[in-house]
Amino acid sequence: MAAPHPPFDLDALDARKRAARQRALAARSACDPVLGAQLAERVLAEMPPPPGAAVSGYWPLEGEIDLRPLMLALIARGHRVALPETPKRGLPLGFREWRADEPLIGGRFGTMGATGPELRPDWLFVPLLAFDRRGHRLGFGAGYYDRTLATLPGAMAVGCAFAAQEIEEVPVGPFDAPLDAVATERGVLFCTRSR
Repeated sequence: MAAPHPPFDLDALDARKRAARQRALAARSACDPVLGAQLAERVLAEMPPPPGAAVSGYWPLEGEIDLRPLMLALIARGHRVALPETPKRGLPLGFREWRADEPLIGGRFGTMGATGPELRPDWLFVPLLAFDRRGHRLGFGAGYYDRTLATLPGAMAVGCAFAAQEIEEVPVGPFDAPLDAVATERGVLFCTRSR
């Protein structure tokens, strides 16, 4: 009979995540969002989505690397691009197709969403506060992307960040979904751990 596992200390994990978020926000504040154009160049050169793949991006919040140059380049290459819809807490994200000439609508937590038809992405470009080389990401703590990735088996998950947001080790819990890669203005990091 196997020995029982010790209980998982959620309070200690939450404290480690809070401290890491504070450090990540400080590191991110020194970065220039316009480096998103360099991120776009790196992704298109080093790991472009395959032809025909439906792609999810995100409208950047203040301080996040600007993903719009990549989304526009992918549309120009014939990809359907979606933006996430943020539902009530505890649910996975939904996605609606975005076209550059269509208006956006305001969403939860200051996000911006699209008004097009629902779209199931094959590739997700994921925002984050911090990442490590194992593919773990630190978000704002609501778990939306973790729940979403669990509903999209086989989808490619690529974190998007400034290179300065890399940390030695992201504190992770049992429900934190790792990324397949992380794209920054310096290049694409293929992670050593897959989902």
